[in-house]
Amino acid sequence: MAKSKSVYVCSECGAQSAQWLGRCPGCGKFGTLVEEVAEAPAPKREPKRERSALSARPVPLSLVHETKTERVPSGIAELDTVLGGGIVPGSLVLIGGDPGIGKSTLLTEVAAHLAKEHSVLYVSAEESCSQVKMRCARLGLGASGLLLLNETCLEDIEEAIGDERFVVIDSIQAVYTSELSSAAGSVAQVRECAGKLQRIAKSRGITFFIVGHVTKEGSLAGPKVLEHIMDTVLYFEGEKEDNFKILRAYKNRFGSVQEVGVFEMTGEGIYGVSDYADIFLSDARGQAAGSCVTPAETGNRCMLVEIQTLMAKTAYGLPRRMPLGIDYNKLVLLIAVLEKRCGLPFFNQDVYLNAMGGIRLNEPAVDLAVCAALASGYKNIPVGKACAVFGEVGLTGEVRGVTFAEKRVNECVKMGFKRVIFPAKNFKSVKKFEGKIELVPVTSVSRAIEKLFSSPENG
Repeated sequence: MAKSKSVYVCSECGAQSAQWLGRCPGCGKFGTLVEEVAEAPAPKREPKRERSALSARPVPLSLVHETKTERVPSGIAELDTVLGGGIVPGSLVLIGGDPGIGKSTLLTEVAAHLAKEHSVLYVSAEESCSQVKMRCARLGLGASGLLLLNETCLEDIEEAIGDERFVVIDSIQAVYTSELSSAAGSVAQVRECAGKLQRIAKSRGITFFIVGHVTKEGSLAGPKVLEHIMDTVLYFEGEKEDNFKILRAYKNRFGSVQEVGVFEMTGEGIYGVSDYADIFLSDARGQAAGSCVTPAETGNRCMLVEIQTLMAKTAYGLPRRMPLGIDYNKLVLLIAVLEKRCGLPFFNQDVYLNAMGGIRLNEPAVDLAVCAALASGYKNIPVGKACAVFGEVGLTGEVRGVTFAEKRVNECVKMGFKRVIFPAKNFKSVKKFEGKIELVPVTSVSRAIEKLFSSPENG
């Protein structure tokens, strides 16, 4: 009989160690090694087999048959946008987020919509079937064809799957396989269950929607191999108390990872939001100093986002920098550029920065808008309500050209903005908008700040 032994597995990266260590040798994080009981497999000697004619052989790329699959609409336009245009048959979609943020509600609505034309199985490993039915009744979903299953054993779930084309697993941390002795939710269980679901999906062409728990740091619970196995990884972001939530793609083999979806949580369900003006723009913009609007590119869409800053005299020797929605190092870099190239001192000022609506802006095109908001807060002069700013800022203080300039200016025109400050290198591509909006091309940050506060509406 094989002897059982203890193995210490990292809950973050899945690395194994024969003894407990304070720091994981794989990812370097502290306190993540968890003891698991593993059975040593008995050594087997397989006879050497001869290569048969049916064995897999290399195939030239020119002879590989390209298969085209039609995407299936989920019934929620915002979700289809994040997925890249719809659901790809035979894929694995992982949705993570804080407890109570709306993961189960969203997938219940998707399953009910798909059940109208397809065979759908909803596997609830954490709730009873009656609880799922109560949710459907609360959401007003008449999904009589939706199949429900309350099961946690993966082998029983596999047997229960018949000709269903879509399966929802809620959640992967509550499912276990009987082949392992460890508890459900452990690193080994999550890794093995995800691997089996992948084999089922690819061999039978079944699309799996999988709910994943998150840690207190906000990352998906379980080993990183869980995200590697999935075709698409989505995160729900936002506070549970807020009505608006943001669904972001962190990995997508069938689309862009820059796409975001905005949802509104109500008592009747969760709905996609197509009008972002009330979310990312405040009604009081243009009245107080320290805010600026920028057209941010997120995947195939352009959204106007307001960047707000607040400055307070520092009470300590080292000033504080606290950005929300902007990278910390990016904020520190832009402050240094303003101090060196524009003569705006921030050495005795605590700087707080926030991108409205909880969205994260990672593209370099928002640099100039951050500088404009900081300059507005320092000078205590508000930026005009109908003025937008975009452009990349270099360490020399130059304003560099950005991509999708025409699309950004067009969005400003559609939203009724009267003035836009942008890189001079992009002037040729946006010249056709001269009669619809005031175009202000600039080559440096100092020039942009000068133009920004020289207009009568900013005075």
